[in-house]
Amino acid sequence: MLSAEKYISGCSLVALDASVSLGDLSGASSLGGRLEELRGRSVLVATRDQLTAALALIELDGIARRLVLCPCDVSRERLPLLAAIAGVDAVVSDETGAAADAGIPGIRSFVTCTPTLVRNDSDRGESHLTEWILLTSGTTGAPKMVLHTLSSLTGAIKGDRKLEHSVVWSTFYDIRRYGGLQIFLRALLGGASLVLSSADESTGDFLTRAAAHGVTHISGTPSHWRRALMSPSAHKIAPRYVRLSGEIADQVILDRLRACYQDAAVAHAFASTEAGVAFDVRDGLAGFPASIIGQNGVDVEMKVEDGSLRIRSSRTAAGYIGSLGENLAGADGFIDTGDTVELRGDRYYFAGRRDGVINVGGLKVHPEEVEAVINRHPNVQMSLVTGRKNPITGALVIADVVVRSDSQPDAADAGIQRLKRDILDTCRRALAPYKVPTLLRLVRSLEVAPSGKLARL
Repeated sequence: MLSAEKYISGCSLVALDASVSLGDLSGASSLGGRLEELRGRSVLVATRDQLTAALALIELDGIARRLVLCPCDVSRERLPLLAAIAGVDAVVSDETGAAADAGIPGIRSFVTCTPTLVRNDSDRGESHLTEWILLTSGTTGAPKMVLHTLSSLTGAIKGDRKLEHSVVWSTFYDIRRYGGLQIFLRALLGGASLVLSSADESTGDFLTRAAAHGVTHISGTPSHWRRALMSPSAHKIAPRYVRLSGEIADQVILDRLRACYQDAAVAHAFASTEAGVAFDVRDGLAGFPASIIGQNGVDVEMKVEDGSLRIRSSRTAAGYIGSLGENLAGADGFIDTGDTVELRGDRYYFAGRRDGVINVGGLKVHPEEVEAVINRHPNVQMSLVTGRKNPITGALVIADVVVRSDSQPDAADAGIQRLKRDILDTCRRALAPYKVPTLLRLVRSLEVAPSGKLARL
């Protein structure tokens, strides 16, 4: 149970417009003193603000039967369907009238959550092993609803879970998604403060605010970090630990982060909403050592089958709920992550998502592999590779490229064409001909989905 009494009183949750000292929660409530009303309920946590969501999760774990975490980007029109699948009978929101507006039937309690705490005399004693329901954050397809417990969510947080008091965590993620929730729990259980990001501020403004609060540990996807490094504010923070997850961390982004934050440890982790946290890599290299595959008697068992990474551990989700899901694990208990890997020497490298392959004349192209090559070019900040339908080959490889701000080509058309040719020559030297983009476009920016991953159609 996330007991408020365990928190260090000096630690806080810090949002854009408000903050709450965790120690103050031991005798107070953000739910207007209505905690008992939600005991044993299946609660949809549908707040716009991350701070109010965090406060609700702390108070309701061990009290509610089920917590359904709804990121703020989920449209109001989808809430009735998600609520029906999860058997929701109560809603926590930071907007009055949200339940009625969303048209969710069968709601017995609607409780408003605010950062303003009120005295709480309710019994905080644990009465339920709360189920935590998270939405998957893939870049394609409808999200599925995945069932975790606090135990499976915190399985990767080892030791006595106490950090030095000087640690201040932050994350680009929304804490209602798996990657952000991991950082939220690491901060809480380690007794550290957490600076929350906001959808209402730019990357530069967030980094400036993180710097003002002395952030020492910070996480995000590689796409988050590529965008961050485009901002002058990237140099305002001085982290001791930088973490990447959610997408393939290629060597370029690892090297650029190490160059920008020379005093920081840079790690990239593999995790998914279904499989949980599998491992992290701290040697500064892309991919992961082949020696961790096939080990017995370890917390996380992994194997590679048909080129796909498969995982079995106590950190994996219990399953999907409702009709939007299917079987989570195979008969042997291993979860197929859908991430394909290739063995080169004594190391495995991620090739890409199996469901994201571009079919060029019967030959498979992983967009992430092509992006990793394009990103090696010294003038490139980030790239997105997609497929375009073609009646002859089935698909063509297309690349959109964002150029580094200090490497903008001449305004003259000749300068742009010269840069494009140079990037394509880089691809030709490293890739099979069918993987080389047939069209390369220079763009000002690339869309990043609310999950922090590149938005892939």
